[in-house]
Parts: sequence; structure tokens; C-alpha cells
Amino acid sequence: MGSKVWLNGDLVGRDDAKISVFDHGVLYGDGVFEGIRSYGGKLFRLDAHVRRLYDSARGIRLAIPMTPQEIAKAIADTLAANGLADSYIRVVVTRGAGTLGLDPNRCTHPNVFIICDKIALYPQELYENGLEVITAATMRNHPNAVNPRLKSLNYLNNILAKIEAIDAGTFEAVMLNHLGYVAECTGDNLFIVRDATLFTPPISAGILEGITRDEIIAIARAEGTEVREENLTRHDLYVADECFLTGTAAEVIPVVRIDKRPIGEGKPGPVTKRLAEEFRRRTRA
Repeated sequence: MGSKVWLNGDLVGRDDAKISVFDHGVLYGDGVFEGIRSYGGKLFRLDAHVRRLYDSARGIRLAIPMTPQEIAKAIADTLAANGLADSYIRVVVTRGAGTLGLDPNRCTHPNVFIICDKIALYPQELYENGLEVITAATMRNHPNAVNPRLKSLNYLNNILAKIEAIDAGTFEAVMLNHLGYVAECTGDNLFIVRDATLFTPPISAGILEGITRDEIIAIARAEGTEVREENLTRHDLYVADECFLTGTAAEVIPVVRIDKRPIGEGKPGPVTKRLAEEFRRRTRA
């Protein structure tokens, strides 16, 4: 395949994009990443994504060997080199090659690489007809362990919940936090609609502060919809009028069943449709 990968300052073919097996990102999941969308060749909320990348790196005491401006330029160069108007860009920073011990001080230079490709998390018909989800037995990481606000390479917590969803014949699973409140799904933030009010778990519930989540909140408030960030239980999901998920890769996708229970009328609701349409309009504008 002809795609190009940006690796430590060079654009190389995907088959030539290699890092050491001693890299602590490989050995221990020691690193951070960001997923960014481009629409019509323009990068969506690039500054917010770059800022979150640096926040995640600071959170694990990883010094990115580039300035935010240099990272932003490298992302734009990678997008241009791949010639994809609508794409998904993955930016990864690892601790770098080291020893088999945990000591990060024994690592050499951090590795930075950028991948640009297409992504489709869910079939198109699910955006039209809605998604079925389950609640996972796997609990969201405790915020005093690996804080969920860190977008780290260690995604095993999410992967275990994803396996539960797949075993149940669904695409996605809702994860609860250590207090039993709804946190988020394995890769997406969650919203419900109840009596024309939009609800979503607060950051303190142990969620990633999603950039698409923030965009949907801004859109809803701009059109006069009340938005409340509150702790939610599974019961709140079961009795919701509507439910949908948001994420950089997923964008906005309706949920129509949870744990075999229909949500509302069992089909995408009007608020979900309206917000998804406005999000699509803004990103394609």
C-alpha cells in the first residue's frame, strides 16, 4: 500500500515505519496518543487535540521532543502526503527504547509517529438505525490508578470491556466507574436525553474529556437545549428517551437498545438526529 507514515521527522512507507521491540510503548504501553479527523482536507479542532496530547504526556512525565507547533505541522504534512480529504490521523508518542526494566530513565529518545488512514468504527446502517450496547462487568480504571483523562497507550481496560461487547454480539459496552456510576463506553463518550434535556457524565465520573463531546455540548447549548453534566446510573439509561455516543472516530451514533432493553421508542430520536446533523454540517462546512 502507498500510504506514508511520519516517523521521527521523516515520511516513510508504512512497511518501513519501524520502532524497536525494546521501546517501552511496546513493552509496557508507556506512551500517549491522539486521534484527529480531517474533513475536506481540513483538520478538525487540531489545536484542542494537540493540547490534549501534551496534557497526557505531562500527566505521565513524558517530554515530547517537539514543540506543539512542530507537531501540528507534522500532522498537516502527513495528511498532505497521503492525499486523503476525509481521514483519521493517529499521533503516537512513546517513551522510546530502553531496557527490560520499568525504569523510564533508561529509555533513550522518545519516538513520535503519525499515521493517516481511513477509519470506520461502525457500519453505516447503524448510524441510521441505531446501535445496541451492553453494560460491561469490567470496571473503568480508578482515577487514582491510571487516570482516564490520560489518553495513554495502555488501553487494556477498554479492550477487556470491548471483548465483553463482542461476546454479547454487540459493538460497544458501557463502562461503570468504581462508584457504580456510568462513565463512558470503550472508546466513546455517552449522552442521554430525558424530557428534552441532555445529560452526560461529568469529567469526575472517570471519563476522557472528549473533543467531540465538547462540540456536541456547545451545539446543544447554542440551540437552546439544556445540558447537564451529572452522575448517571444504569437505571437512567434504561428510562432515557434517547441515547447516543460521541467520539473522534465514531462521530455521533445513536443507541437504541441497552442490555436488551429498548431506549425510548427503540429508534434514533429527534434530538439525536438534530445534533448529529448539525455536527456533520459544521465538520463539513
